[in-house]
Amino acid sequence: MSELNVPGAKLYYETYGQGPPVIVVPASSGAVDTYRPMAQDLAADFTVVIFDRRGFSRSHLLGAQDYEHRMERDADDVRCLIDHLDAGPAVVFGNSSGALVSLAALTRHPEAIATVVAHEAPVMTAWPGGQAWIDRFHALYDMYRRVGPHPTVSQFQRQTFADSDIATMAAVMNPAKDPYVVGNANYWFERELRQYPAYVFDYDTLTEHARKLVLLNGVESRGYACYEATAALGTRVGARVIEMVGGHTAHLAVAFELARAVKDAASVEEPQP
Repeated sequence: MSELNVPGAKLYYETYGQGPPVIVVPASSGAVDTYRPMAQDLAADFTVVIFDRRGFSRSHLLGAQDYEHRMERDADDVRCLIDHLDAGPAVVFGNSSGALVSLAALTRHPEAIATVVAHEAPVMTAWPGGQAWIDRFHALYDMYRRVGPHPTVSQFQRQTFADSDIATMAAVMNPAKDPYVVGNANYWFERELRQYPAYVFDYDTLTEHARKLVLLNGVESRGYACYEATAALGTRVGARVIEMVGGHTAHLAVAFELARAVKDAASVEEPQP
């Protein structure tokens, strides 16, 4: 358990194992806790870093924040962690919002990244059906402002994920077990729910580096928004899309299988130009 000072924040991170570096970027919880099983499975072959994204849980904000460029700052934090490891280009894995951050890191810092493995990225600007979901997320934010986070999270989950994922999320989003749950939810509603799915990526750069990009979808997510957006992204930029077991919460429900998918993606030799 360590801390790293970065511009505008102090990042909490944990390191497991030894070997080539893997950075795990957490999803909407913003925190390491639900990614430890996956990290421990990867630790036999890699040096794995899991961290709380800035503003979540134990990663504290320092001073004024540039919220107009929050995605870019999240992506730059990934680069800071890679540089801190001083171990060469890293594999970067992200799930959900963390997958979006991973994609942004690839566009901003491709020289520092060996492979990005993005699991069910809600990249709605890559998908013809995405605007309707962006509008829906704005409506959910309005609901949050009226009634608070708990009922709005429930509504969000019912609209967005399979029943199996909702059950898994309910088991871990427990304020009695995690004192950061409510604060993280509020921060996510204010700074991420509307902004991150609507982020317009540099799709030309993603296409240029598509050989470094592996997209994962869970079979239980077929027909749901994150699955469809990820599939559309693969088509748009020419990246591999791999379907695996589980759903959106694969890092909890099928952590070993997800770790295997990351390991397989990391072991694929980059094609020569």
